Amino acid sequence: MDDLKFGTRDKRGNWAPSKPLAIAPFWEGRWAEMGRWIIAYLWPHNAIFMGLTLAYMYFVLPDVQTMKTFAWGWVLTIHAVNAGGVFLLYGAVEFFYYVKRKQGTRFKYNAKFPAENPSDVFWFKSQNIDNFLRTFCISIPLWTAVECFTLWCFANGIGNWVDPWAHPYWIAALILLAPALHEVHFFCIHWLIHQQPLYRWIHSIHHNSINPSPWSSMSMHPIEAFAFFAEMMWHILIPSAPIAAMFQLTSTAYGAIVGHIGFDKLEVTEGQAMDSHAYTHYLHHKYFEVNYGGDGLIPLDRWFGTWHDGTKAADEQMKDRFRRKKERLAAKAPAE
Repeated sequence: MDDLKFGTRDKRGNWAPSKPLAIAPFWEGRWAEMGRWIIAYLWPHNAIFMGLTLAYMYFVLPDVQTMKTFAWGWVLTIHAVNAGGVFLLYGAVEFFYYVKRKQGTRFKYNAKFPAENPSDVFWFKSQNIDNFLRTFCISIPLWTAVECFTLWCFANGIGNWVDPWAHPYWIAALILLAPALHEVHFFCIHWLIHQQPLYRWIHSIHHNSINPSPWSSMSMHPIEAFAFFAEMMWHILIPSAPIAAMFQLTSTAYGAIVGHIGFDKLEVTEGQAMDSHAYTHYLHHKYFEVNYGGDGLIPLDRWFGTWHDGTKAADEQMKDRFRRKKERLAAKAPAE
């Protein structure tokens, strides 16, 4: 495919889409766009995550009686499936688009590949090795811990669990709104760990990957990883059911790759490509202090002035905000 039909490439070879990012159309009364937006909301990402959720529910999770007691058997089984799922999904994208480079740099935001830039900030000076090890040694174990604790709470009646068959409309609505809960939770914890000294102590590890790839998705400090996956535990507090809680976690864990793919489109066949929806979070990795949340389903970045839609106008707004911040810090320094 010719990526220049969809965007532009600068003199360094970095590609950017021509169409600006936009928040969900119902916030701005763009009702004519609602049909297309609803389809994109459901397919393919959330449909895939629901498929994964159902696979966990029917083939992985043990019965309620078993989950009443922590035991290595069922906990390690869930952990093995989590690790295997990430290895297959993240690994496939990494292999085809970063190792084999099947589409070269077409639709790639940053023309360079992480393997081309060794750095001392990474373990073994390799972003790929560092990100892979942090994913499997830190983040996935914490994902499993949060998951098993929440399931243990359900099995022991701790929380506001309801029968999904008795409240089907509420559970369906909860599942449909899970991405909205994710955006609010993610924005709050993400903004918080961008404040000093938490950024220096915690979040800087993730931001070492300025040019992210799939393995960057879960490359986190343990505190950040726990806070990220703890999103599932909201379902202990609100009236919920295991299927809604599992969908929340599955879409969070497997969906982490979405913002770190590094390509705007993934070419599947000749002339056909799948939109990645990665540009919003890529801009966050590029500029650090923009787009703390998601794609604008709940437009907290717009409301708090940190939204960047990829345009030059947004660049100027960002620079102006940085200048004002620098002036405030400079004015504060003599007083201290």
